[in-house]
Amino acid sequence: MTNLRCWLTHRDAVVSYLEAAEGDEESAGEHGGLEGVSPGSGTVACVIFNVDETNITVKECIEGVIGGTDYDQSKVNQWTASIVEHSLTHLVKQGRPFKFIVNCSIMQKTGAGLHTANSCYWDTATDGSCTVRWENRTMYCVVSVFAVAVAL
Repeated sequence: MTNLRCWLTHRDAVVSYLEAAEGDEESAGEHGGLEGVSPGSGTVACVIFNVDETNITVKECIEGVIGGTDYDQSKVNQWTASIVEHSLTHLVKQGRPFKFIVNCSIMQKTGAGLHTANSCYWDTATDGSCTVRWENRTMYCVVSVFAVAVAL
């Protein structure tokens, strides 16, 4: 429910911005100049998923949850849930018009191989994905984030 409120608030802000800027290019600056919004057009001009920013955000979330700890089978479920929740919370707080999907895998370092693959059918001009690989001496953590632009 919190995510829905966040998106509705963002949508309302964009609608207010567009209404206030309708036919008045100078008023766009007074309303914060929302990224990706064309004043007076009534549409979102360009919404782009920022891979670099997402990579940094996810790495900070991973470090905050499992940084400095050794692999512990009994805590893996808790760690993966926390990493996913923290990452999603930080992504939503950015206030960008995306639906997010976050997936996390943690594997103990035992010499076994780990192979992952993702495939998406979407609008490559607006939607995007980011995969973050993190490791310490006892485990690997792989987090994938998928962002699908929401039409406002």
